[in-house]
Amino acid sequence: MTDTPITAPVETRTDEPVLRVVPRPGDINANGHIFGGWVLSQMDIAAGIVAGRTADGAVATVAIDAMAFLQPILLLDVISVYAKVERRGRTSMSIRIEVVASRDRGRREVKVTEGVFTFVALDENHRPRPLPPE
Repeated sequence: MTDTPITAPVETRTDEPVLRVVPRPGDINANGHIFGGWVLSQMDIAAGIVAGRTADGAVATVAIDAMAFLQPILLLDVISVYAKVERRGRTSMSIRIEVVASRDRGRREVKVTEGVFTFVALDENHRPRPLPPE
Protein backbone atom coordinates (compact mmCIF):
# COMPACT_ATOMS: atom_id res chain seq x y z
CA MET A 1 0.00 0.00 0.00
CA THR A 2 1.39 3.41 -0.87
CA ASP A 3 1.64 6.19 1.64
CA THR A 4 -0.62 8.66 -0.16
CA PRO A 5 -2.18 11.11 2.30
CA ILE A 6 -5.82 10.32 2.95
CA THR A 7 -6.75 13.84 1.85
CA ALA A 8 -5.06 13.52 -1.56
CA PRO A 9 -7.32 15.26 -4.09
CA VAL A 10 -8.79 13.33 -6.98
CA GLU A 11 -8.34 14.92 -10.41
CA THR A 12 -11.50 16.56 -11.69
CA ARG A 13 -13.50 13.95 -13.60
CA THR A 14 -15.67 14.69 -16.57
CA ASP A 15 -16.93 11.12 -16.96
CA GLU A 16 -19.69 9.43 -15.00
CA PRO A 17 -19.07 6.39 -12.82
CA VAL A 18 -20.09 3.04 -14.26
CA LEU A 19 -21.11 1.87 -10.80
CA ARG A 20 -21.84 3.59 -7.50
CA VAL A 21 -22.30 1.55 -4.32
CA VAL A 22 -22.28 1.87 -0.54
CA PRO A 23 -20.53 -0.90 1.43
CA ARG A 24 -22.60 -2.64 4.09
CA PRO A 25 -21.53 -3.57 7.64
CA GLY A 26 -20.99 -7.20 6.56
CA ASP A 27 -18.33 -6.01 4.09
CA ILE A 28 -15.85 -4.84 6.76
CA ASN A 29 -12.88 -6.76 8.10
CA ALA A 30 -11.56 -6.86 11.69
CA ASN A 31 -9.71 -3.56 11.12
CA GLY A 32 -12.88 -1.69 10.16
CA HIS A 33 -11.91 -1.48 6.48
CA ILE A 34 -13.79 -2.95 3.54
CA PHE A 35 -12.53 -6.37 2.40
CA GLY A 36 -10.24 -6.24 -0.66
CA GLY A 37 -12.26 -9.04 -2.27
CA TRP A 38 -15.41 -6.93 -2.05
CA VAL A 39 -13.66 -4.06 -3.82
CA LEU A 40 -12.30 -6.44 -6.46
CA SER A 41 -15.79 -7.76 -7.20
CA GLN A 42 -17.18 -4.23 -7.64
CA MET A 43 -14.34 -3.45 -10.05
CA ASP A 44 -15.04 -6.63 -12.02
CA ILE A 45 -18.75 -5.77 -12.27
CA ALA A 46 -18.04 -2.25 -13.57
CA ALA A 47 -15.34 -3.40 -15.99
CA GLY A 48 -17.67 -6.16 -17.22
CA ILE A 49 -20.36 -3.59 -18.03
CA VAL A 50 -17.91 -1.57 -20.15
CA ALA A 51 -16.46 -4.71 -21.77
CA GLY A 52 -19.94 -6.06 -22.60
CA ARG A 53 -20.91 -2.79 -24.27
CA THR A 54 -17.66 -2.75 -26.23
CA ALA A 55 -18.03 -6.40 -27.30
CA ASP A 56 -21.75 -5.98 -27.96
CA GLY A 57 -22.33 -9.26 -26.18
CA ALA A 58 -21.01 -11.74 -23.65
CA VAL A 59 -17.55 -11.33 -22.14
CA ALA A 60 -15.41 -13.04 -19.53
CA THR A 61 -12.69 -11.73 -17.24
CA VAL A 62 -9.48 -13.54 -18.17
CA ALA A 63 -6.83 -11.60 -16.25
CA ILE A 64 -6.17 -8.93 -13.69
CA ASP A 65 -3.09 -7.30 -15.15
CA ALA A 66 -2.51 -4.71 -12.44
CA MET A 67 -4.06 -3.93 -9.10
CA ALA A 68 -3.22 -1.40 -6.41
CA PHE A 69 -5.01 -0.76 -3.14
CA LEU A 70 -4.04 2.86 -2.42
CA GLN A 71 -6.18 3.70 0.60
CA PRO A 72 -8.60 1.78 2.81
CA ILE A 73 -12.31 2.00 2.09
CA LEU A 74 -14.35 2.85 5.16
CA LEU A 75 -17.87 1.80 6.08
CA LEU A 76 -19.56 5.15 5.40
CA ASP A 77 -17.76 5.79 2.08
CA VAL A 78 -19.81 6.02 -1.11
CA ILE A 79 -17.81 4.19 -3.78
CA SER A 80 -17.75 5.30 -7.42
CA VAL A 81 -16.17 2.92 -9.94
CA TYR A 82 -14.90 4.42 -13.20
CA ALA A 83 -13.93 2.15 -16.09
CA LYS A 84 -12.82 2.73 -19.67
CA VAL A 85 -11.31 0.71 -22.50
CA GLU A 86 -7.56 1.18 -22.50
CA ARG A 87 -6.62 -1.25 -25.29
CA ARG A 88 -8.46 -3.33 -27.89
CA GLY A 89 -7.12 -6.51 -29.45
CA ARG A 90 -8.78 -8.89 -31.91
CA THR A 91 -10.85 -10.77 -29.31
CA SER A 92 -9.84 -9.10 -26.05
CA MET A 93 -9.65 -5.71 -24.40
CA SER A 94 -7.99 -4.12 -21.36
CA ILE A 95 -10.21 -2.06 -19.09
CA ARG A 96 -8.66 0.55 -16.76
CA ILE A 97 -10.58 0.90 -13.51
CA GLU A 98 -10.41 3.55 -10.78
CA VAL A 99 -12.33 3.46 -7.52
CA VAL A 100 -13.02 6.74 -5.75
CA ALA A 101 -14.42 7.02 -2.22
CA SER A 102 -16.62 9.96 -1.33
CA ARG A 103 -16.08 10.82 2.34
CA ASP A 104 -17.38 13.28 4.90
CA ARG A 105 -20.85 13.40 3.33
CA GLY A 106 -19.41 14.10 -0.10
CA ARG A 107 -17.06 16.91 0.91
CA ARG A 108 -13.94 14.92 0.07
CA GLU A 109 -13.02 12.36 -2.62
CA VAL A 110 -10.08 9.96 -2.44
CA LYS A 111 -8.83 7.52 -5.09
CA VAL A 112 -8.68 4.24 -3.18
CA THR A 113 -8.02 1.53 -5.76
CA GLU A 114 -7.00 1.16 -9.40
CA GLY A 115 -6.38 -1.69 -11.77
CA VAL A 116 -6.40 -3.06 -15.30
CA PHE A 117 -8.57 -6.08 -16.13
CA THR A 118 -8.53 -8.05 -19.40
CA PHE A 119 -11.77 -9.34 -20.91
CA VAL A 120 -12.41 -11.55 -23.92
CA ALA A 121 -15.52 -11.43 -26.11
CA LEU A 122 -17.42 -14.74 -26.20
CA ASP A 123 -19.58 -16.40 -28.83
CA GLU A 124 -22.66 -18.57 -28.15
CA ASN A 125 -20.37 -21.55 -27.40
CA HIS A 126 -18.41 -19.53 -24.81
CA ARG A 127 -15.37 -19.40 -27.10
CA PRO A 128 -13.40 -16.23 -27.98
CA ARG A 129 -14.83 -14.24 -30.88
CA PRO A 130 -13.63 -11.09 -32.67
CA LEU A 131 -14.64 -7.73 -31.25
CA PRO A 132 -16.98 -5.69 -33.46
CA PRO A 133 -15.45 -2.75 -35.34
CA GLU A 134 -15.18 0.51 -33.40
